Amino acid sequence: HVQLVESGGGSVQAGGSLRLSCRASGSIYGDACVGWLRQAPGKEREGVAAIDSDGIESYTDSVKGRFTVSRDNANNIVNLQMNSLKPEDTAMYYCAATPVAPGPACVFSRPTRFYNHWGQGTQVTVS
Repeated sequence: HVQLVESGGGSVQAGGSLRLSCRASGSIYGDACVGWLRQAPGKEREGVAAIDSDGIESYTDSVKGRFTVSRDNANNIVNLQMNSLKPEDTAMYYCAATPVAPGPACVFSRPTRFYNHWGQGTQVTVS
């Protein structure tokens, strides 16, 4: 049974930075698409970033140039570096993963049903 555990959330002022990490309990990341999604109060969960097993990244327009997703397959960790944070980035952030070959199937805009494994979420608050 694969478990994903996020860490690194918190409260920052606008313009600040946070680094979220997602650690898998098993060796899933080697062949998996990993996404970061967020959900603000009263809004639907939305994809923010994704990275495939070849390290190809994709981002929603609102975070391009500010967020960077990276992966360390040897240690089963995927990180989301968030810089120049804005109040509108405030949300619960989730990492999610699903086994899929690298390529166009792994993009940030995949719906929630695309992912087989989910973390518990970590709160990011920007004021």
